[in-house]
Amino acid sequence: MTGTEEPRGSLVCVGVGMTLGSHLTPLARSEIDRADVVFAGVSDPLVEMWLREMHADVRSLQPYYAEGRSRRDTYADMVEVILAEVRQGRRVCGVFYGHPGVFALAPHRSIERARGEGFDARMEPGISAEDCLYADLGIDPGTYGCQHFEATQFLLYRRMIDPSAWLFLWQVGHVGDLSLARRDTGPGYRRVLVDVLSEHFSADHEVILYKAPTLPIESPSIRRLPLSRLAESAISTSETLAIPPGRALDPAPGMRARLQALAADEAAVPVPAPPASHPA
Repeated sequence: MTGTEEPRGSLVCVGVGMTLGSHLTPLARSEIDRADVVFAGVSDPLVEMWLREMHADVRSLQPYYAEGRSRRDTYADMVEVILAEVRQGRRVCGVFYGHPGVFALAPHRSIERARGEGFDARMEPGISAEDCLYADLGIDPGTYGCQHFEATQFLLYRRMIDPSAWLFLWQVGHVGDLSLARRDTGPGYRRVLVDVLSEHFSADHEVILYKAPTLPIESPSIRRLPLSRLAESAISTSETLAIPPGRALDPAPGMRARLQALAADEAAVPVPAPPASHPA
């Protein structure tokens, strides 16, 4: 860069994981250290205090939230304040819970906008609530397969549900909120959800409400209950609904025999001998 060139701003969005201090990757820590400005998209004051021990200029994004205000407006303001610093030629780091690309609109929008304006912008992965869920509930997603949906979207659109696979519904604490302004919704909204789920699972089918620990001294919250009791249960906005398979896997007719025939055909083809070696 010559002396007449303006410094080029940049943006990287990182995740601090779910549990304070335990999930921060060396790469995410390095990006925080090297940044000119750090924006904290975390809601816990303890996490903000922890970030301030790492960097002298940490700016909270929490003031953009307000009761009754649409989260669309909140995220738009977050994107603008982040981009303003990038345009000033600063190296900006956005810090978010878990994985910065999982159920986090502001990081995606900020990176898209920054790239669209010609700035370097990227995302670094972090440990998400999904990763913690697999570990704490002892689930291998490859055993039966998994389906993931945002809870309100699950209600609004016709989705092809496979009851032989795991079903995960995220942000179930404010299921049915069309305003994007409420922190949570009540039993009536959850009854609608139960009605939809009852098309695929029995009333006594066990479901799980899961919350990852956010402090090292905490344990995961795992509440098991029948589907019929879900509507009357208090659910926090940080809990995820995990629904185990409700029926056995249904084999595809003839597929195993078809694959076995292919394997038999391959075994019947003679393997050519390696070419004879030639003296140097």
